[in-house]
Amino acid sequence: MPKRLLIIGFVWPEPKSSAAGSRMMQLIRFFQLENYEITFVSACAKTNNAVNLNAIGVEDAFVELNNSSFNGFIKTLKPDVVLFDRFMTEEQFGWRVAQECPNTIRVLDTEDLHSLRKGRHQAFKDKQPFSKRYLFNEIAKREIASIYRCDLTLMISEAEIEILSTDFNVPKSLLVYLPFLLEKLPEESIEELPYFEQRKHFVTIGNFLHEPNFNATLYLKETIWPLIKEKLPHAEMHIYGAYATQKVNQLNNIKEGFMVKGFADDANKVMQQARVCLAPLRFGAGLKGKLIDAMKNGTPCVTTRIGAEGMFGNLAPNGFIEDLPDLFAEKSVQLYQEESLWRNKQLKGFEIIKKRFDAAKHQKNLLAVLVETEKNLPNHRLNNFTGQMLQHHAMQSTKYMSKWIEEKNK
Repeated sequence: MPKRLLIIGFVWPEPKSSAAGSRMMQLIRFFQLENYEITFVSACAKTNNAVNLNAIGVEDAFVELNNSSFNGFIKTLKPDVVLFDRFMTEEQFGWRVAQECPNTIRVLDTEDLHSLRKGRHQAFKDKQPFSKRYLFNEIAKREIASIYRCDLTLMISEAEIEILSTDFNVPKSLLVYLPFLLEKLPEESIEELPYFEQRKHFVTIGNFLHEPNFNATLYLKETIWPLIKEKLPHAEMHIYGAYATQKVNQLNNIKEGFMVKGFADDANKVMQQARVCLAPLRFGAGLKGKLIDAMKNGTPCVTTRIGAEGMFGNLAPNGFIEDLPDLFAEKSVQLYQEESLWRNKQLKGFEIIKKRFDAAKHQKNLLAVLVETEKNLPNHRLNNFTGQMLQHHAMQSTKYMSKWIEEKNK
């Protein structure tokens, strides 16, 4: 009998809009390869960018927040594994899952550490160095509690695992390193990519609902692009991304060669046309989908330490990592002009994809962890007393708040 997986999504997957959407589709693909029957539910409204899950054999359904109808739903479904997409869904539904299906493995996918992103953003706004004062924020209290309440948490970045284990003392037995799951790039596909002389202009891409992306675009427009344009007067900066607001579109300036292009229906095509990808992120967390897209399509990058975090490991980057705007612009121009350097950095990108994001290797590890956890679930939970304690208190407080809201809504 096939196993069942229930995914509770904070939003519906939009792989063309965000790295988080691509990540979710990779997880779905993994569980399908392991012959799970998958149901995806969310309380969020669908947009036109949401993927058609039914077309790939995944059942979907809407669920209501603060409604006991979910209890009956999950009791009937009896999933072997429940995957919470972000800690907010675990807060809402975790106690109901634990109450109705106590033997179900509860897995949290953080996407990125929201508390880290929030703390860095606040430090940036305050113009202060990032420190524990910013890391230990209100979101962190909720997010770390959610990690403890779950049996396993999928972490996209080794850097974030280090932060959890060092700064928050989260046991590594609760954490599973699972970066983007990418297939090996076929040699023939690499050979078919446009060459240096066939490409032109700079590109960046990112969902504009994500504050780090808008800030990076503004930083490009006001500080970095004028420095590049001075040296490369005929070059253009192409800005792509889903959900571009009026404040984003207002940055469009044809005279300056700063073009806001909006939603990219095909990110691969966009990357293949460009010569260099720029990602001057000043705060954020997790892995950057734009850098993955660039490497897959043979487009070298210039990014910051925040952009590069967790991406390259001990390997040389597929471009340059610079935080100072003058150096960022200088390396961007150099990469744009020097073909031999550009080609060398392109090859580094292919190496990173192969060695850091090999889907088969990471899927094998995830499967082994799931099998071991299922086999020893009582002991696994026994060794996580903090999780049991938080589960007890959270179930009581969340449970009765939810019941009060449900009665109020009647």
